[in-house]
Amino acid sequence: MPETGRPQTPDDTIGARDLTAWHTRLGRWLLSVFAALARAGRPLAERVASWSSAHVAFVVFALIALVVMVALVEGVESVYEGVVGRSGVTAVDQPVLDAAVSLRSPGLDSAVTSFTDVGGPVGMPILAGVAVAVITWRRRRWTPVVVTVVAAAGSIAMTIVGKDFVDRARPPATLAVPPLEVSPSFPSGHTLNATVLTTVIVYLVLIESTAAWQRTLAIAAGVVFVVTMGLSRVFLGHHWLTDVLAGWLIGLAWALAAITAHRLWLTLRERPATALESS
Repeated sequence: MPETGRPQTPDDTIGARDLTAWHTRLGRWLLSVFAALARAGRPLAERVASWSSAHVAFVVFALIALVVMVALVEGVESVYEGVVGRSGVTAVDQPVLDAAVSLRSPGLDSAVTSFTDVGGPVGMPILAGVAVAVITWRRRRWTPVVVTVVAAAGSIAMTIVGKDFVDRARPPATLAVPPLEVSPSFPSGHTLNATVLTTVIVYLVLIESTAAWQRTLAIAAGVVFVVTMGLSRVFLGHHWLTDVLAGWLIGLAWALAAITAHRLWLTLRERPATALESS
């Protein structure tokens, strides 16, 4: 990493909050599990150059979290199946789509299409890649890349599993703005992936930022981007509202799992004695 000459900010704090401090019973339990994984992974770490037992624990913890999240996706699908055809959450899908259709105009359709492309399979990786590259260069550490790649890989896996498992039909093509999508509708991949990557990037920005207004701006921008990305999918008739709701919920849950894994890794790196005492 190039030397920038700028003062380094700690990468284990957000403002005055210490990311390596765990105040809840659940947090301390997760830390004990992570420390146990680190001890178990010590033999492997000794065989991999530049790796520590904390790195091994991070990878294993992320894989376990991914398995849990995939199971959650299937659970969400079961809930979805349970309310289809009833007066449940899906009852709002058609009225919301009809309302979106009534708001359309050629100019607005074009603008929303351009925006939604930012969250697509080409636009979102480019946007996230640039943001993470800047953060990595400023921090002179590869940790932001690792956290983002792990989060992105899990996001893609859950999108694929969800679409294949549920295989829900998209809204009628007659109510959609071209170009049309052909993959299954549930969950919204644009929404899920945008939620995961944006949440992780905002988290990394919070660590990097030294001023409260910078952190507030980052959170506000992230929330606006994720919410409008999801709503754009409904506006264009590419997804039902419940597809988007699932994308938000699953994406946020997975992003928080990735962030938790990073915090646990930081704790084991900065406070190994504390981590071992809790296990």
